[in-house]
Amino acid sequence: MSRSSAATKRSARATRGATGGRLKKPRPAVPLVADFLTTLETRGYSEHTIAAYRRDLGQFVTFVTDFAHRDTPDEVLTSDLRPKSVFRFVSSLSASRFARRSIQRKLAAVKSFCGWLEERSYVPVSPAATVSSPKAEKRLPTFLTEKEIGLLFIVPPEPSIRDLRNRAILELFYSTGIRLSELVGLNESALDRLGQTARVLGKGGKERIVPVGRAALDALAAYRAVQTDREAAGGALFTNGRGRALTERSVQRIVRKKLAEVSEARKLSPHVLRHTFATHMLNAGADLRAVQELLGHVSLSTTQIYTHVTTERLLEVYEKRHPRA
Repeated sequence: MSRSSAATKRSARATRGATGGRLKKPRPAVPLVADFLTTLETRGYSEHTIAAYRRDLGQFVTFVTDFAHRDTPDEVLTSDLRPKSVFRFVSSLSASRFARRSIQRKLAAVKSFCGWLEERSYVPVSPAATVSSPKAEKRLPTFLTEKEIGLLFIVPPEPSIRDLRNRAILELFYSTGIRLSELVGLNESALDRLGQTARVLGKGGKERIVPVGRAALDALAAYRAVQTDREAAGGALFTNGRGRALTERSVQRIVRKKLAEVSEARKLSPHVLRHTFATHMLNAGADLRAVQELLGHVSLSTTQIYTHVTTERLLEVYEKRHPRA
């Protein structure tokens, strides 16, 4: 290809959007962010993910306000979104000592938004396309030992409805490895007690079937036997004292409090039980791909972090038990 024809193609791309139409005139970025978030809703993204995108993109547009010498975020235009502004945004996050994982998430939001702008011909090329994400810190997930798990499920001799509910929540998390949002979204119809399975709605609206252990089913049965407000909550599996479905924040508080009773780890959340489920499964000899399916991971590489945990455990056992270790 001659230099003149290549230059012509570059020029044409600069005046046409990615969809093939002519590039649209510069538009205010703020309402386009709102349109983008609406698109995510129609694609089945969770409320939690959309809220995170809203915060991250709001932070990005605010940064561009100063970088592009605009008075307010409402004055930022699509023409102000350039590779240099994205690069400087990431640099500012690093300078502010944001964790690498947080920077990765914020840049992912910006990349998705900019890619969406390119698809709709608001920008000729995504300004975030050439900006690299910082390498992730290799941190092993926090998980409980089998002894700690045993202590976690102890209930008082005469348990209250709340005690029975909380134990059922903990048992279900550990038995299935499901996410917080997946547990909160469960209702009675999602459980197949005879088949010992649950139908879970995961990320992106993807549905999967997960096995539920006998201990979890027994804990659920004990709770449901004394629960009197299930109809008022629209069939939600877990309810609060006012008969309303438990929110994610409420479950987080319940689990964090119970985990703090048995573990001294600094970061305690429902995800710790998900990590524990995967780690204990692999320690017991489960196939990595089977664990991937149970967790609802799209990529096997996401599940492979647990192999580092099990490898450390194997080395520990080897050093303790092998005569010449």
